[in-house]
Amino acid sequence: MSNSSDNDQFVEFDGVQKSYDGETLVVIDLNLKIGRGEFLTLLGPSGSGKTTCLMMLAGFETATHGEIRLGGKPINNIPPHRRGIGMVFQNYALFPHMTVGENLSFPLEVRNLPKSERELKVKNALDMVQMGGFYGRRPAQLSGGQQQRIALARALVFEPELVLMDEPLGALDKQLREHMQLEIKHLHERLGVTVVYVTHDQSEALTMSDRIAVFNDGVIQQLSVPDDLYERPENAFVAQFIGENNRLSGTIEHVDGAYASVVLDDGFRNRALAINCGGSGSRTTLSIRPERVVIGGGDQANMTEGDVLELIYLGDHIRCRMNVHGNDEFVLKLPNTAGHDRLAVGERAMIGWAVEDCRALDA
Repeated sequence: MSNSSDNDQFVEFDGVQKSYDGETLVVIDLNLKIGRGEFLTLLGPSGSGKTTCLMMLAGFETATHGEIRLGGKPINNIPPHRRGIGMVFQNYALFPHMTVGENLSFPLEVRNLPKSERELKVKNALDMVQMGGFYGRRPAQLSGGQQQRIALARALVFEPELVLMDEPLGALDKQLREHMQLEIKHLHERLGVTVVYVTHDQSEALTMSDRIAVFNDGVIQQLSVPDDLYERPENAFVAQFIGENNRLSGTIEHVDGAYASVVLDDGFRNRALAINCGGSGSRTTLSIRPERVVIGGGDQANMTEGDVLELIYLGDHIRCRMNVHGNDEFVLKLPNTAGHDRLAVGERAMIGWAVEDCRALDA
């Protein structure tokens, strides 16, 4: 991913707001810069504002306030077809009455390219998505995965600098979806095109993106590279939305530097990283990832006990649900390796976690 200042600002949202009724803001004061060649994903639950942002960038929605710039030029008043942006939707949006070749040729005809040049570009785009032999077929003769490949080729055929993708893999089955994620990622790396991708699927976002903007209630909650988002969530919403997360509620006893001492509601004391919590007396949510909890506790700083409620065998690991300090959705992931301690439902077990793996966040 490029981080140099001259190309950090290929796409800019500057104080952008959007309201459909003049009262409720769907997007609130959005300031976002996307670097040239970057793969940025807008991730969030339904209604969080991510698709609205994409549609404003595409020109299908108008910003109520603020400015959107592409390559330094304001595009608020430029119609969608003159922005030179490739689009891929979940429903493919292919023309059913046209062949694959005609579908791909269409954006080039609109741009008045001569026939010989059009044919070459269509051939290259089809080869790029491994669909070279499908030139004469109609969309109805293709599977969902093939249609999505053609939609991708059509978005890339006129060599746009920016491609927008709105839940493009939502209609595909799990295996094909995972395959296409990697394919789109590799295409992006090869072409160096800037991609803005919308999804509500966090594992998809973690797999594909250079950076991820997590949206909730029309606001970016955190903008980070994938591993930072998972390892270092900045607030309780992000911790809960990205991956699995164990939450324990308590009160801050005191904060010293980077660390907080927290008393849980049943009196258990816990030491944690002070990330986004108030001072002593404030309520806080502790966040601990399931794979960071150790059975038997070892020599972890935070040692406690839990009751085993459920064990689910998942092949490479066993998912163990426990009641820990009143939270009966507390989850551990136990690697299915030789010599690993086996647990039984109904058993009481010693568990522990390191201070560095426990984050004191907003309540």
